[in-house]
Amino acid sequence: MSDTHERAHAPATAPAEFWENRYAASDRIWSGRPNATLVEVVAPLRPGRALDLGCGEGADAIWLAQRGWRATGVDIAPSAIDRAQSAALEARLSDARIRFVVQDLAQWHPVERHDLVTASFLQSPVALPRGEVLRRAAATVDPGGHLFLITHAAPPSWATGPDIAGHRFLSPEEELAELALDATIWSTELAETRRRAITAPDGTPATLDDTVVLLRRL
Repeated sequence: MSDTHERAHAPATAPAEFWENRYAASDRIWSGRPNATLVEVVAPLRPGRALDLGCGEGADAIWLAQRGWRATGVDIAPSAIDRAQSAALEARLSDARIRFVVQDLAQWHPVERHDLVTASFLQSPVALPRGEVLRRAAATVDPGGHLFLITHAAPPSWATGPDIAGHRFLSPEEELAELALDATIWSTELAETRRRAITAPDGTPATLDDTVVLLRRL
């Protein structure tokens, strides 16, 4: 699906306002644990400089920093970044090891070089030029470095009707097509759908399907 399709279904709320309101309305949105798939896929990689797009409350970036990466987390919501910075302090991580930045990814043009760019569920109910954001970030990856993406591949097993209206669900093939990266420069190391077991809001067993893509810059 194109970014135009996403904008056609997006609420009129400005992205910065939408996400700040969402984070400010609760003491915590996420679990505070790193994404298990990111841990599994990224753990074997040699640490270097990492960029986490849409870092939220910082769990993935903190995990990277604890494993030797020099990590930068970027998010549009100041409340999310405040929590991420507090979590990094609690983890006793130095400014040299990790930093968090408030930026609207739609307007941001990163200039620093990276060995890893990650984006876990960088999908938005408000306007986001996702393909452009990912391509700009990918352009900062040095040869031998990686781009790692986790994306919702399907609705939750319990969700129907209005619960999923306007949401984007990408297969591995659609993810690669949206990225549209030069195949002479990028090698696909992983492109698959993974199913994980979770608990539905009503307490019953449920599943989620994720698209997982790992690309390596040649």
